[in-house]
Amino acid sequence: MTYEYEGKTEKEAIEKAVNELGLERDQFDVEILETQKNSLFKKGFVKIRVHTEDSAVASSEHHAPAVKAAKVADPLPQGEFEEKLIEFITEVISKMGYDAKVDVMFREDRKIGLKLDSKSSSILIGRKGKNLDALQLLLNVYAGHLGHEDVRVILDTENYRIRREESLVRLAYTTADKVRSTRNSTLLEPMNPFERRLIHTTLNDIPDIETKSEGDGLYKQVRVIYKGIV
Repeated sequence: MTYEYEGKTEKEAIEKAVNELGLERDQFDVEILETQKNSLFKKGFVKIRVHTEDSAVASSEHHAPAVKAAKVADPLPQGEFEEKLIEFITEVISKMGYDAKVDVMFREDRKIGLKLDSKSSSILIGRKGKNLDALQLLLNVYAGHLGHEDVRVILDTENYRIRREESLVRLAYTTADKVRSTRNSTLLEPMNPFERRLIHTTLNDIPDIETKSEGDGLYKQVRVIYKGIV
């Protein structure tokens, strides 16, 4: 399900979601829809959309929040659930015509990271990471079929997600400089919710720049807008 909240800051909006839904922060994904800086005539605010599973909300009504587990580095699967996840994604990639070795990258409470090691990593990543996102989505759907709807599975290869984050941060600052010099807004390429949130967060503290998401579906675009010095 999705819910929308507003606050003076992103932190305040997220706290509202946590209090109202009764969830831990790692039980839902946050998408920043719009940011507005303080001005002479308008108060600043951040509008977010929260994505969560029905089961997470339901379970929060009956159970106290679990204590987060520390990350561990053991790459071998522990338990049937992890074994099935690795078998599943290995088989999917094999049916695509590629080979990959899959290890556990990290473990957290309600989150597990898997790492692909393949000679075809660039193909598995795809343009702008869309193939990797699709594989990750399949993994999360499969995890739900195994009865673990509350577990989020992260899939990565060759540290693509870290490199992508660094690239998006650079893009955000470069775009802010561009709209400041041209006094025009710029619409960025379609991005998934995590990537859009990174753009919003990166530019949130720049007083003469604001951002908002536009479009429908999972892959929306972020518009970077010059608003002038307040």
